[in-house]
Amino acid sequence: MTENEVIEYSFKILLLGDTSVGKTCFLKRYTDNTFQDAYLSTIGFDYKFKTVTLENGKKARVQLWDTAGQERFRTIAKSYYKGAHGIILMYDVSNKKSFDNIRKWISQINEQAKKNICVILIANKIDTDERTVTKEEGEALAQKFKLKFFEASAKEKINVDEAFDQIIKDISEVYESSKNEGIQITAKDKKDGKKKCC
Repeated sequence: MTENEVIEYSFKILLLGDTSVGKTCFLKRYTDNTFQDAYLSTIGFDYKFKTVTLENGKKARVQLWDTAGQERFRTIAKSYYKGAHGIILMYDVSNKKSFDNIRKWISQINEQAKKNICVILIANKIDTDERTVTKEEGEALAQKFKLKFFEASAKEKINVDEAFDQIIKDISEVYESSKNEGIQITAKDKKDGKKKCC
């Protein structure tokens, strides 16, 4: 980000899903374009920032929160729903349990997140030779909960940028259609440069 670059919006996106589904690798591939086969499990949360240009030409600073998937951290993760505008919900195609647990994550989202939050479903690690969840199963689950769906690979950089582009686009569209209804997306006041809620 350059010194004179004007940031119009600030969006918060959570990455949710069971432990070891690849959330950290997915995030680092998007923000740093790097990949490692092994990461230590996230403890509590980690986050990164990325500045993006929206379709209307305006800049948005996106806060990307990588949350722990272990059961003992799920109650902690609930507090991070506050102020979130989007959620990337992820499972590992080689881990059937992580797919089955998507319903539990959706239940938590419905309980904790605001009503107009944008959610997309990611089937990660499609580069694996040990797939236990078919594409059709993922598509059916996404259709059931009316979620946009991507099969992806952080390792091979398949649908990583596309998934983030989609959810950022969805968030900006919600903002444009709901900015007079109290949605908590930050924009800068052009007159005095101060932040305000729109």
